[in-house]
Amino acid sequence: MIQRRSLRFTALFAALLIAGGGLAGSLAAAKPKAAAHAAAPVWPLAGDPTVPIEPRAAFAPHVMVAAANPLAVQAGLKVLKAGGSAADAAVAIQAVLGLVEPQSSGLGGGAYMTYYDAKTRTVTAYDGRETAPAGAGPDLFVGPDGKPLAFFTALLSGRSTGVPGAIAMLSLVQHEHGKLAWSTLFADGQRLGDGGFIVSPRLAGFVHGPFPESKAPDAVRYFSKPDGRLVVAGDRLKNPAYAASLRTIAAEGPKGLLEGRIARDIVARLHEGDLPSSMTLADLAGYRPRAEKALCNPWKTYVVCTPQPESSGVSLLQALAMLEHTDIDRRGPTDPVSWVQIAEAERLMYADRDRYVGDPMFVGVPVAGLLDPAYVASRAAAIGQSAAPTPPSFGLPPMAAAMGPDATSEAHGTSHMVIVDADGNVLSMTTTVESIFGSGRMVDGFFLNNQLTDFSFSPLNPDGLPAANAVAAGKRPRSSMAPVIVLDRSGGFVAALGSPGGSSILSYDLKTMIGVFDWKLPMQQAIALPNMVARGASFSSEPELYAPGVVAALKTRGIPSLGGFGENSGVQGIIKRKGGYEGGADPRREGIARGF
Repeated sequence: MIQRRSLRFTALFAALLIAGGGLAGSLAAAKPKAAAHAAAPVWPLAGDPTVPIEPRAAFAPHVMVAAANPLAVQAGLKVLKAGGSAADAAVAIQAVLGLVEPQSSGLGGGAYMTYYDAKTRTVTAYDGRETAPAGAGPDLFVGPDGKPLAFFTALLSGRSTGVPGAIAMLSLVQHEHGKLAWSTLFADGQRLGDGGFIVSPRLAGFVHGPFPESKAPDAVRYFSKPDGRLVVAGDRLKNPAYAASLRTIAAEGPKGLLEGRIARDIVARLHEGDLPSSMTLADLAGYRPRAEKALCNPWKTYVVCTPQPESSGVSLLQALAMLEHTDIDRRGPTDPVSWVQIAEAERLMYADRDRYVGDPMFVGVPVAGLLDPAYVASRAAAIGQSAAPTPPSFGLPPMAAAMGPDATSEAHGTSHMVIVDADGNVLSMTTTVESIFGSGRMVDGFFLNNQLTDFSFSPLNPDGLPAANAVAAGKRPRSSMAPVIVLDRSGGFVAALGSPGGSSILSYDLKTMIGVFDWKLPMQQAIALPNMVARGASFSSEPELYAPGVVAALKTRGIPSLGGFGENSGVQGIIKRKGGYEGGADPRREGIARGF
């Protein structure tokens, strides 16, 4: 399913990258340590070609924000300038992102966050992942014929939506780490909802794209102008219903979303049509975000922290540990062996991830076993200078239970932000509605997620072993989201990064980490490196971005074809440098990094 979808995405993303001022060149024409599109300009914010356009990267002495839309970055900086914390700024940024890039995240979605407290030098992981309603069971996406439903049939149905957790998670974080009043953090989102915002090239591309979600009645209704035509880039789009929802949430907190009028509207919409949801008001009111110690693992001279499972951060940590057993740090982006090593580490990482990772409240995830040094070394031994002709199987880490293979098809509607505040607190947050415009269903100005399609559609494999990521009541589906914070060995902040991208998120994070820490690239250049996504027998990448000769050399090393893939990356990153912070934003999207 993912590969069939990939072909449909390729042409659209090529057009979007050009329209949005994205890939401005090729590594083939660049110096070995620089991507030509590293400083690609941002589309004119007002839709006016006379408005100056600015580079994506920035350096600032005190605070830094990187997010996927300039309007969201402006909202975050405004909060920081008013004395707010990183937690305060995240609320303001999410409120704007849900309006200006509703294809990626919003009030109806979920999120993960890693948060660094500068005073205690600790990293906390916050889990705002959606949950399955109490009425959901292992056969949620099994049809009357006993076979898994077609992916888009499931996605567009009421059954695809989980209880949204992003706002509840942000409320918890802001309660623990905020400085300003919650009610003051939604002003920019309210203003832009009432007064309108300029539709960006990327949003317009999805509105006009070949996606079932874009063709859903609610999406068509929202994006249609009075004359019946769909909005295009440069149009002003108003959403007073969204502004009204923000006012309710600002006044009432997450209860304004999960209880009362908005909750009733959510339940009613999910019960419409074929394959209705079992969601109830009790499911919504009973949602609770999780907060726990982050999953941190030593790497090189650093400590890398991610959320705990059901996030797949453990898999990213495993891939980094495997690559420590190679000489990738003595190579670089112009060396084809580097990309073979990355690809092979990814194939091993995904083979284990797809077998073992799920919601730890329901299945035993062998976290310690996956990161066990001896086990990591045994897996890393398979990484050579050419790709193995046969895809790797899952391994047998210590303490792993017998689990069935996964049958999950992760979709692509996600965003990322990173923030450093004036006190040195840092957060890295990945936020999502799962697919493009989520399920395509809309209530009160925002789209509802289709997050439950991140579960395995098949609860058992042919030999009867259960899938770790099978559906269960109250369970959270496995996620590839892995917001990263990097510390030095004394607990000082070093860097934060993360990306959207469906199942490719782990590959995008891994590439950026290697670029920054092994190849010593500036954050922006590391983000702009080619994306290599290797999973099973599939290799996807951006052949036009490699240095001369690399693609041809990869073919001789067992990676015969490099094509497009589903959702492209949207990495945002911040690294601490002498005198301040260096921020970068992915040139494949419309984000920027800014600070003061």
